[in-house]
Amino acid sequence: MPIEILMPALSPTMTEGNLVKWHKHEGDKVKAGDVIAEIETDKATMEVEAVDEGHVGKILVPEGTEAVKVNQVIALLLEEGEDASALEKVKTDVAPEPKTAAKEPTPEKKPELKVVTQAISSESRVFATPLARRIAAEQNLNLNAMTGSGPHGRIVRADVEHAVSQPALKPSFASSTLLSGYEPAYDIINPSNIRKVIAKRLVEAKQTIPHFYVTVDCEIDALLKARQQINARSDGAYKLSVNDFIVKACGLALTQVPEANSSWIDDQVYQYKSADVAVAVAIEGGLITPVVRQAEKKGLVEISKEMKDFAVRAREGKLKPQEFQGGTFSLSNMGMYGVKEFSAIINPPQGCILAVGAGEMRPVVKNGLLTTATMMTCTLSVDHRVVDGAVGARFLKVFKDLIENPIMMVV
Repeated sequence: MPIEILMPALSPTMTEGNLVKWHKHEGDKVKAGDVIAEIETDKATMEVEAVDEGHVGKILVPEGTEAVKVNQVIALLLEEGEDASALEKVKTDVAPEPKTAAKEPTPEKKPELKVVTQAISSESRVFATPLARRIAAEQNLNLNAMTGSGPHGRIVRADVEHAVSQPALKPSFASSTLLSGYEPAYDIINPSNIRKVIAKRLVEAKQTIPHFYVTVDCEIDALLKARQQINARSDGAYKLSVNDFIVKACGLALTQVPEANSSWIDDQVYQYKSADVAVAVAIEGGLITPVVRQAEKKGLVEISKEMKDFAVRAREGKLKPQEFQGGTFSLSNMGMYGVKEFSAIINPPQGCILAVGAGEMRPVVKNGLLTTATMMTCTLSVDHRVVDGAVGARFLKVFKDLIENPIMMVV
């Protein structure tokens, strides 16, 4: 009996995903552990591995298909000894009209273009063929302003060409109340699933979480000296970054101020027993936060190697769900971009996120004398429902002591 390959749920919040690419095709042999497809979820684009052996009998959902429901059958795998005749016995629940590129039908009549006068919801989805999207972008047309003549309302090439022939309806600003109509030419870029989820979660965070901010300046000259000495003795086996020290300091500070290592969930406080620090990593189309588990117990070298591995695989879309979900505290470091100071938005349901700026030489007063030191500004964003101001201040005090006395992180 053929084995059904289902659309996997690659994150707890995933209800559908985009089937970006097939790595195996009909007739190809498959072994357990082989990468068979790439799926774009609400978190990232990830590779999916086979759990059974056989050969691909039939692909039911072509690559490029959008909004494939979780647990929908996407392909059939024939076991050893089975041939194509076995496929006829299988009944699959496949969507009759997948949202993917297909041969464009010729409409029977010229479609009537309708102008949308209300603002388009951020949750709306425009269904159009790739060719139609390209032509619309070249002609500065907004697909939201059109009604498609293709199957299930899909916008096809003929719809866009018809719109081009109607100058009165061409300006794309007609579909949005946010534009005045006097803006310069622009492109409309369809966001990825990752970007849509980021937008939705951050709006939710700012609307539902009472943020407040606490800022502290840390002197990092001793840290920079310790880093240089440690790296000089590594013989190239590893190379610590300033961020590795910061991750470690966050882990230790959270164990000393456990109230800051908490979440507000369903009117209850969840106080965590280990410091799982989620570190923001920029990827194409957004960012992802791989998690350093039990950062308080790991050495600087272990943290450094783990973060380098995470960063590489994050940009390749190869992180596993358990590697970027479930953090208890977040860290966002923009110092490498020369940013002096910023405030980050909390990643729910976490209670805090630390925003770290660049280390820079600044004038300071020591023992009544004016001198210079390398200073780094850190701002803690706090969910006031679970962490009070005094707790946030205590966390930053412990964090500052660790950063300024890095020897305390290696004893």
